[in-house]
Amino acid sequence: MLFIYRLLSGLLLCFMLTLTACKPTSSPSDSINKASSSPEIVFAISQAPLNLDPRYATDAASERLNRLIYQSLVDFDAHTKPQASVASWQQLSPLSYRFTLSEQRRLFYYPASAEHKAKARKLTAYDVKATYDSITALSDSPHSAEFSNLKNIVVANERTVLFYLNAPDRHFPAKLLLGILPAELVESQHDFARLPVGSGPLVLLDSQNKWRLQRLDDGQLISLIEVKDPTVRMLKLLHAEVDLIQGDLPPESVRYLQAKPGLTVKTAVGVNFSYLGLNTQDPQLKKLKVRQALAHAIDRQAIIDKAMLQHSRLGGAILPPEHYAQQQILPAYAYDPALAKRLLQEAGVSLPLKLVYKTSTDAQRLRLATIMQAQMRLAGIDLEIRSLDWATFFAEIKQGNFQLYGLTWVGVKTPEIYAQAFASDSVPPKGFNRGRYQDAELDRLLSTDDWQAVTQRVHQQLPYIPLWYEGQFAAMQKGIQNYSPKADGNWDDLATISAYAH
Repeated sequence: MLFIYRLLSGLLLCFMLTLTACKPTSSPSDSINKASSSPEIVFAISQAPLNLDPRYATDAASERLNRLIYQSLVDFDAHTKPQASVASWQQLSPLSYRFTLSEQRRLFYYPASAEHKAKARKLTAYDVKATYDSITALSDSPHSAEFSNLKNIVVANERTVLFYLNAPDRHFPAKLLLGILPAELVESQHDFARLPVGSGPLVLLDSQNKWRLQRLDDGQLISLIEVKDPTVRMLKLLHAEVDLIQGDLPPESVRYLQAKPGLTVKTAVGVNFSYLGLNTQDPQLKKLKVRQALAHAIDRQAIIDKAMLQHSRLGGAILPPEHYAQQQILPAYAYDPALAKRLLQEAGVSLPLKLVYKTSTDAQRLRLATIMQAQMRLAGIDLEIRSLDWATFFAEIKQGNFQLYGLTWVGVKTPEIYAQAFASDSVPPKGFNRGRYQDAELDRLLSTDDWQAVTQRVHQQLPYIPLWYEGQFAAMQKGIQNYSPKADGNWDDLATISAYAH
């Protein structure tokens, strides 16, 4: 009788949710409640996610986790070309695109609450329209400006949605990376930032003291815990208190972990671009010769050789040279402290030039800042380092409260990042022009889609100082399988990671 009751209940649930494939013993609401045969996997991260609403998220941890909680229409292949994710597309005219949702798209999963039972339903074209309509209506989202060219969205049927543009944009599909939200929750102004509801492979169960997730396919539990101190993070791995760590360790620590027989350490070439951010409204930093002096005051190769992970390399632009929109190697600003000092004097600067550099409290970031401080001193630059906890630091950068700062662009795929980062009208919260840079010639080039000319202009005018592309690593217990570091540091393999008991 119990079996019959469960079977009937499952069939009724499928009918109510109008699911196309009605299998009562394998729905997400069943999987989420069954224990996995694999032990819980604990992933120690250096920075906690700040916002799990994909319309607002800009920090790396949030972006990486949102990729697993939500599905997007489009993703990218190994050569950074856009490819279908949950939908394929066809360009109908220079001003219109048709997207068709896959039959194999995943279900939205709504966790149980005090008022409602857990439920699931398929993602539809109405959800796509609601998500992108909402982003264009928001005035405080850093992603809104990217969709200012969007004229209208029309739902043809549950699987088909049409996008109409104001002006032709051959790169439009590559922009549709936002996680799709359930239409009814968008309408009710649900708090996705804290209580995400998506259709990705993972669902968030709790975020009180740690980010506790469960994989819908097999019930695998995965917990993310914030451990800011890199030494503590490493010790937790060595003592088997955590199963996995990734990034944000100095190279000597990684080499130490590689020698431990109970661990597996994997490395990879990176594409995440580190840079020195500048407030170009500052009386000194608005001068091109001062920015050029800063570029010549940093010995980037020496820093890479002595303090960076294996596979790190010099960086000249946000997009790496192998990206289809880049395809050029920009000439490096050579380390030349004498030239840097002469440029400062030509700019009318009284030496030493005193500047304040803001960074996080992460030990590796402080180490890099200290090395740059010593190098700049030889060029007549007196660099004061101020370290702040991550949330405070990131808030100050978005508010423009800085002279210099250090950050890394993570997971950037499309050349439109240059408009978001440097267009005169992309100042936060509308975009990522945190340095308040204004350049009419660059604005003109950004409207042409001539990305090589854009990157050359940026490289010449130096609204930021390019540093390097950071190498990647992941260290894990021997029992961890199906996880490898990716070039952009994403956590996508949490959708496949597995573990066996130690």
